Amino acid sequence: MNPAIETHRLLDLMPASGRMFAKIVSQPSLSKVIDTPFPVPWKRDRLILINFDYWQELSQPQRDLLALRTVCWQLEIRWFKLDVYQGVGLAGIVATAVEAAQGDAVGIVAAGSLTAIALNQIWRQNRSTASELAADEGAIAVAQRRGYDEVEAAKAL
Repeated sequence: MNPAIETHRLLDLMPASGRMFAKIVSQPSLSKVIDTPFPVPWKRDRLILINFDYWQELSQPQRDLLALRTVCWQLEIRWFKLDVYQGVGLAGIVATAVEAAQGDAVGIVAAGSLTAIALNQIWRQNRSTASELAADEGAIAVAQRRGYDEVEAAKAL
């Protein structure tokens, strides 16, 4: 299997939003078939690491769905969507800055704690089972647009 050809095929398979962010990299030393580091807000590119030695052992539908599921999981991670915890986190950051400017140690601790709790909840939401299930559903939906039957896509996933 030629990794360059397979990478090009996978990029064609991905939804347009995934092509903009995802970067497929061959990683022969990887112990898994596919892996991706957790997407952080300060990095635009979201790496998808693939061990093509293990990758070629999967059937094409399994490869397609595994790649689509990884891309959909990455797209589910939204750090800057307007949500309760993002609002609380932003308010906590502003309050921490105000309290630091005033030199109030108790206020800094309280506002910093509020910020930490909100950011922890955002992190946990992005790592939850619900986000994994949403990625699976997204992968099946994209696969259906690419010509797979729903049952066939679910089996391959």
